[in-house]
This record gives sequence, structure tokens and C-alpha cells, in this order.
Amino acid sequence: MRLIERVWFYRHPAKYLLVPLLLPLSLLFWLLSSLRKALFLLGIKASVKLSCPVVIVGNIGVGGNGKTPLVLFLVEQLTKQGIKVGVISRGYGGQAPYYPYLLDSKTSAEQAGDEPVLIYQRTKVPVVVASDRVAAAKQLIELGCQLIMSDDGMQHYRLQRDYELLVVDGKRQFGNGLLLPAGPLRESCNRLNSVNRIIINGEQPLSYPNKTAQHHMLLTAERLINVKTGEQLVLADFIQQFPQVNAMAGIGDPARFFNYLVELGFILDKSQGFIDHQAYNKSMLTALAQQNEILLMTEKDAVKCTEFAQKNWWYLPVDASFSASDKRTILTDIVRLIA
Repeated sequence: MRLIERVWFYRHPAKYLLVPLLLPLSLLFWLLSSLRKALFLLGIKASVKLSCPVVIVGNIGVGGNGKTPLVLFLVEQLTKQGIKVGVISRGYGGQAPYYPYLLDSKTSAEQAGDEPVLIYQRTKVPVVVASDRVAAAKQLIELGCQLIMSDDGMQHYRLQRDYELLVVDGKRQFGNGLLLPAGPLRESCNRLNSVNRIIINGEQPLSYPNKTAQHHMLLTAERLINVKTGEQLVLADFIQQFPQVNAMAGIGDPARFFNYLVELGFILDKSQGFIDHQAYNKSMLTALAQQNEILLMTEKDAVKCTEFAQKNWWYLPVDASFSASDKRTILTDIVRLIA
């Protein structure tokens, strides 16, 4: 983990040096971002209203917090109700031949980014990546989509939205509560009061007081999948066969993944964290596990490793779950947008 992240989230002693140095830059960040937002709200900078509803699944901080599992959950549930959903994303880490770029079965993470590829492979709904989210959404509308789901984009105010779901990591929450770069936030915590619902990834209560309805999302795992062969094993059977494993993760908070594996019953021999959206090659990962050892990774990492995967590499797909009442409330809200 980078030193700055330890300062943001874990009160590393370096905060006494770094935070005072970075606070002037945070003030400048606040001034510029507030001015930009105000220009959109006042109509000085043009924002675009689309012909179908737009749902934003985003956050106010940097790093992973569970947005993609929530997008997967919503897309799968809405598709079951006969709604044609399309997903737009920035496609961070990808280099597509052109933009907007519509994913297909041959699209790699190098082209479109890891999260969009994961969403497409799981759901098979239309997914378009582009920095211009308005152009991406219009392409989905031309394909007949009835609802646009934006994976991230909370601060992309050029695109008007009908519904906002703000996702919060229940463990790390808002770190030291400061704006970038002294803290991890892209907007202040006051933004919590203007979204439609707050989704807390985990069972912890939210530390910042607000007036918005809050719902708890849990991530669950039932199986493991071989990165190379696609073979699937039920979680309990896998642990019985391979109780001791090595693990790696290139996500916002790798320690969260490692701790989850231990909670499931695995014994971790070695663990290696990488930066979020890390690009991999074969030599980087083969060194993490011998042929007689098991290497576990996240599904987000796995989509970047399929071309050079080894037989001892497995990934753990996770699914978002809610209480019955929370699930019904959130889905009813979104379905009403279409009606």
C-alpha cells in the first residue's frame, strides 16, 4: 500500500508532515471543482438530458468500494424484469482503437479496462466505454437500451442523471475526510445529502451524519473458477481440497480481499497487493505461486490474466446481496424511472 493511502485511511504518522504540505493543494482542488460544478448547475456549462433514465453508481472518494458488484447486481435484477439496460464506463486503464467503444466477446481489458470487461462478460448487456459519457450513452440508446447505468461518473456533471447511488466502503469510509490530495475525497461529505440513496459495503454504520436513506450491501462468494480452464468448484469443496493458498489483488483495498479469504476459511501462505487497475504479465504472477501451489485472485484481476493464465490460478467471483426490503426498495425506485 502506498504511503499516501496509509495517511488517508490509517492515520500513519507521516500525516503530520504530508497533510499540512498538501492542504493548500486540497484548497485549490476544492475551488476548481466547486467552480466547475457551479457552472453546470447555473447552466453556464451545458449539461445533457438523455431520452432515457440515467442511473449513476459512484462515490465521492478514490479507490474501490464495491461499485462494480452493485452494477452487476442491478443489471442482473433489472434484466430479469425485462428491462434492456446498457452500461457506460470511463474504461480506466484501457486503450481502445476509437471512442465510444462498444465491447464484444473479443474485447480485452487492455482495450476497454478491467471493470467494463468484467461487467460485459458477466451480464452480456451492451457496454460502451468513453471519457465522453454522453456520447457513450447515446450509442446505447441507439441500440435500444431503456436505461443507462453509469459505472462511476458521480462527478461527470455534463451528463444529467435521474438517480444517484453513492457507494461507501464500510470499513475505510471517508478516510481523514479531506479532499484530494491531502485526503481521498473528490467531493466533500456534504454530497451525501444530495444523492438518492447511500449503499454501505459492509455492516458498519456510516460515520458521517446525513439525511439520505442508507442500505447495507454484503458481498458473498459461493464458488471459485479456474482462470485458465473455466472449471468451477463450490467454495466448501475448494477449501477442503486446497486449504492453504497464495493470494494477490490489484484493487482499491487489497487487504479487504485477503481478510475476506481468511474469513471464508482459507489459510494464506503469501499475499501480494498491487495498485488498482494494475496491468499484469506472466512473469509478475508466476513468481507468486509454484506449480504445486494455488494462486487466488479477484475476478477483476482474472479478466487481465486469461491469455497467460496457469492451471493453478483461480479467481473468486463475488455477488452483492441486500435484505429483501432494501432490494425491493432500490429496484422499485429504478423501475419507476422507466414507467
